[in-house]
Amino acid sequence: MKLALLHTSPVHVPVFDTLRDADHPGLALRHVVREELLERARAEGPSAVADDVRALLAAAAADGADAVLCTCSSIGAVAQEQAAAAGVPVLRVDRPMAARAVAEGPRVVVVATTHSTLGPTAALVEEEAGRAGRTVDLRTVLVEDAWELFLAGEREAYLDRVAAALDAVTEADADVIVLAQASLTDAAARTRTTVPVLSSPRLGLAAAAAECARPESA
Repeated sequence: MKLALLHTSPVHVPVFDTLRDADHPGLALRHVVREELLERARAEGPSAVADDVRALLAAAAADGADAVLCTCSSIGAVAQEQAAAAGVPVLRVDRPMAARAVAEGPRVVVVATTHSTLGPTAALVEEEAGRAGRTVDLRTVLVEDAWELFLAGEREAYLDRVAAALDAVTEADADVIVLAQASLTDAAARTRTTVPVLSSPRLGLAAAAAECARPESA
């Protein structure tokens, strides 16, 4: 089984390698990192990178990938839209998380550090709620100024800033918290909130591994 992963930051590579080693040791990973895709998507909108994403997906298919997992929430919808042209299954890393969130309860808080992620993630939660025949009371939280810390490589300060925002969410406010970016995952271990906190990497990788194992993908 061979899975290609499309990242917009190199920090995600060791995260998914570690998860693969722990949960899916038979899965071969090929990492494709294109930081400029996120930069352009934030500046011009996700549709601006559609052609580049389609070319990357086609290259992954030509290289023998059974599926592609897009780990960037900002361009995940664009990646899935290009799946038919690429001829390979394309998964959003955050879709299984959104489905799990809807199952947890109607009051969902989406936390992000970039504006470009809030909209797509909120829309995905709404989409999964529709699929499940449920309604959600959705609220979004943008952690101000945290993204600059991430770009500067100040990971500890970045995670602490996010954890502080999570601390402010209580059981009176929400049934579940959704971390809209893979880079936020480790903030869950630092928060004092008692509200369940969901992140995307482990759930997304599990879904992608299952797709690779499907007979038509093998």
